[in-house]
Amino acid sequence: MSHTCGVRQAQKRRTRQALLDAALGLLEEQSLSSLGLREVTRAVGVAPTAFYRHFRSTADLGVALVEEALGSLHPMIRTTVSPSEDSDERIARAVELIAGHVAAYPAHVRFIARERHGGVQPVREAIRDQLARFAEEVKAELAKDPASEGWSDADLRMLAGLYVDQMLITASLFLEALDAPEEEHRRAAETATRQLRLISIGRAHWLD
Repeated sequence: MSHTCGVRQAQKRRTRQALLDAALGLLEEQSLSSLGLREVTRAVGVAPTAFYRHFRSTADLGVALVEEALGSLHPMIRTTVSPSEDSDERIARAVELIAGHVAAYPAHVRFIARERHGGVQPVREAIRDQLARFAEEVKAELAKDPASEGWSDADLRMLAGLYVDQMLITASLFLEALDAPEEEHRRAAETATRQLRLISIGRAHWLD
């Protein structure tokens, strides 16, 4: 009996993941607000009623995609501002990590970029909540850095928000250069590096 239950649970997980993957593929060409559950179930090859065994609505599916796209990134985001290296090394590592993530998960990055200001409120809120968590985690890392001595909590929170916003901008730069010639990718990396360096210079002189 337990073996049968295990098989069913495994099948349920596979179907759920298949629905997420199918939706992500369909969202390459449209927004979530225009996505119909029948499109998703047709792409997977299951009956429309099967959708509701996994998600309450397409908005609920979108929230699950937000978790899939952003939930695993918290360790990476924290390492991009870790005080263990000097500023230039930190920036180079951050740009490299973001470029690698965009290359590996372009559909997830495109989904977040589109739906951050999209028409589905629960998804906008889920993205906002994840970004707020990123900002709090970045703030905690910044507070460990001796360079943050004398900074107020509000200013550290502002700086953390700047870094998180800039990481999203950097991801968008690499997304636009993804299928472009190598020269475009190099320019995107240079632009991202210069933008992060500008924040770093401003940070160094904030208390002057």
